[in-house]
Amino acid sequence: MAGVITASESSWIAPFSGLSPRAFGKLVTVLRRQGADAIRKGRPWSLPLEDRALLVAAYWRTNLTMRQLAPLFGVSKSGADRIIDHLGPMLALQPRRRFVLIVDGTLVPTRDHNIAERSKNYRYSTHHQVVIDADTRLVVLVGRPLAGNRNDCKAWEESGAKASVGKTLTIADRGYPGTGLVIPHRRQRGQAELPDWKEDHNRSHKQVRARVEHVFARMKTWKILRDCRLRGDGVHHAMLGIARLHNLALAG
Repeated sequence: MAGVITASESSWIAPFSGLSPRAFGKLVTVLRRQGADAIRKGRPWSLPLEDRALLVAAYWRTNLTMRQLAPLFGVSKSGADRIIDHLGPMLALQPRRRFVLIVDGTLVPTRDHNIAERSKNYRYSTHHQVVIDADTRLVVLVGRPLAGNRNDCKAWEESGAKASVGKTLTIADRGYPGTGLVIPHRRQRGQAELPDWKEDHNRSHKQVRARVEHVFARMKTWKILRDCRLRGDGVHHAMLGIARLHNLALAG
């Protein structure tokens, strides 16, 4: 069965992966070095590595069902599922050298109620702590997913983000009191307003911290993060993989 979408036609790459053909080529090269195309036991893959990588990215980008996605690449529904299970974890974000970081939590609506809980938006969601480089806006860390009703203070530690960041200077919003992170100044009890110098600090803090919100907006152009149907570790693999695609797209 012939597919419609293929990485050999460069015009398909940008709309279905969010990457330029050049950045997508770099990704495939790295995957090949990681052994994604190694010969394995059993039936060989029906698609070349380039098309398999594009299939995974297209799934995350469009959030189509397997029944809709598989015919576009000329594979069976179960075949598309196997490709995502195999290649998705290999697309995970790699650790980066860090300087000044920004952290915030984001919610991903998730249908697997074994790992999700009702959150402030009244939908079953998972909570993800995302850490970015303040200068480059590249994602350096995505914590383990937690139930959507976890607040940022608890999620910062429970997701493993705190342990991974260590003592690196990290900026956060007002939702992280008592964590040791750099948060805005707050009025003390009985204090009508902050001194001017603290207001100036808060203003610059807000401008810098907004960069993580911009990262969330770009990551959620991969529509699977707006309604994730994957179960178990699937949502974590999707977050890690999309973080890597985001970094590639940003770096060009």
